[in-house]
Amino acid sequence: MTNHLNNHHRDTVAAIFAHPTSHNIRWVDVVSLLSAVGEVEEKHDGRFRITVGAEIEVFDRSHHKDISIEQVIDFRRMLKHAGYGPDAPNTVKTPGQED
Repeated sequence: MTNHLNNHHRDTVAAIFAHPTSHNIRWVDVVSLLSAVGEVEEKHDGRFRITVGAEIEVFDRSHHKDISIEQVIDFRRMLKHAGYGPDAPNTVKTPGQED
């Protein structure tokens, strides 16, 4: 994969994969990350169709500013299957890489 993530996206990936699971991951940060690594389409009913790698999921917008634990687990799975994670080469900044 050739997607390069900026520092903000890498911080969001780290938060999604953190143990214990973080309770303070903002919805807007996740949407920004997923837009960088895949495709995010907001539907007319307010739901979001998210494609990352070969996976497609439909999510409701978080009712709070932060995502739920269930959403963290779903996003973690999607990102891991697409080759993103704290130890994946797609999320590590290489020397000379610009944001």
